[in-house]
Amino acid sequence: MLTDSSIPAICTCTLIGVNAPDTLTYLDHAATTPMRVEAVEAMLPFLTERFANPSGSHRFARSVRQAVDEARDVVAEVVGCEPGEVVFTGCGTEADNAAIVGVQSRHGGVAVCSAAEHHAVLHAVLHGGGRVVPVDAAGRIDLDALGSSLAPDVSPVSLVSVMAVNNEVGSISPLADVAAAMREIAPNALLHTDAIQAACWLDLREVFTHVHLLALSAHKFGGPKGVGALIVRQGTVLEPLLQGGGQERDRRSGTHNVAGIVAMAEALRLVDNERASEVARIAGLRDRLIDTLLAELPDVIETVPRDAKIAGSAHICIADIESEALLYLLDEANVCASAASACASGAMEPSHVLAAMGVEKRFSLGALRMSLGRTTTHADIDRTLSVLVAAVRRLRGATR
Repeated sequence: MLTDSSIPAICTCTLIGVNAPDTLTYLDHAATTPMRVEAVEAMLPFLTERFANPSGSHRFARSVRQAVDEARDVVAEVVGCEPGEVVFTGCGTEADNAAIVGVQSRHGGVAVCSAAEHHAVLHAVLHGGGRVVPVDAAGRIDLDALGSSLAPDVSPVSLVSVMAVNNEVGSISPLADVAAAMREIAPNALLHTDAIQAACWLDLREVFTHVHLLALSAHKFGGPKGVGALIVRQGTVLEPLLQGGGQERDRRSGTHNVAGIVAMAEALRLVDNERASEVARIAGLRDRLIDTLLAELPDVIETVPRDAKIAGSAHICIADIESEALLYLLDEANVCASAASACASGAMEPSHVLAAMGVEKRFSLGALRMSLGRTTTHADIDRTLSVLVAAVRRLRGATR
């Protein structure tokens, strides 16, 4: 039986199949978050006795449809929109694609995005022949370059996509400034934001005031994988990606993932209630982690200034090591983190985000994304510091 007291155990569980019993330190919340107990409990009835299809006409089906409608009301309240503006999707990637492809298919023109977008946005924009705008050293869209890209003497822009929070380095985008530039230069274009990394850290009501379309993904804030939402401001018309039974007011056909939708709404409600206190707590843990690393290790940079990013982001770049080797040592010690680098043609190359930000390659090849969340504790920070400092010193000793 799951209880509230079991939640912190996510970060201190014994790993099965690992040679030495040890604890798991999880600092990869930007990749996914542990499901909240309350969200699990909310979804269980819809995996068992309340199994009806909400599109059915009988009483049993109508009771399940009511649960979907109630979840829609919760999401609308947290985002600050009308319930009819909430479109449930299968994931955040689908929500992003539904916005970008849906706008272009219906309205024509081209899409524009920043060079630091998640691939769910970047690839969709490029696939449609769109334009990519450079970013500054903090990973935020260059507003002057955006203005040039929106100018009327180039092909008309139907949509601009700028993420609310960057998934790699945690930088917060100036959506109000983007919206102002669009109103002045391209007033007919729509603004979409991938807010998938924002829900735990920013008031979504404020975010939504600036945009026409907003994408969410449940597993980034304590809900299940495989369910998301696209918020479509009233009057915004999209061509649907999926044709079929006409669910979601003909905007997203397909049988509803009722259990996932209900669990997502419960997780979003809880994160909205707890956001202020959690942001302050996590910021303190993040600051201690980074400050200690900067004091203990030379040639380490904090990738984005703290006043320009969310509290949960502890992204650093470490000179003269490779992320892959560092992650191997961290994994051996059961510390979960990730890197912003990928293997290209057999050679390690910086991620597209760090390359767009202009981070020196000597540092970017040693990128480390540590992302904190609700289950992160002081003990996790202590253990990470011990393991990480030792690992970096070991790698530097092996290469010098």
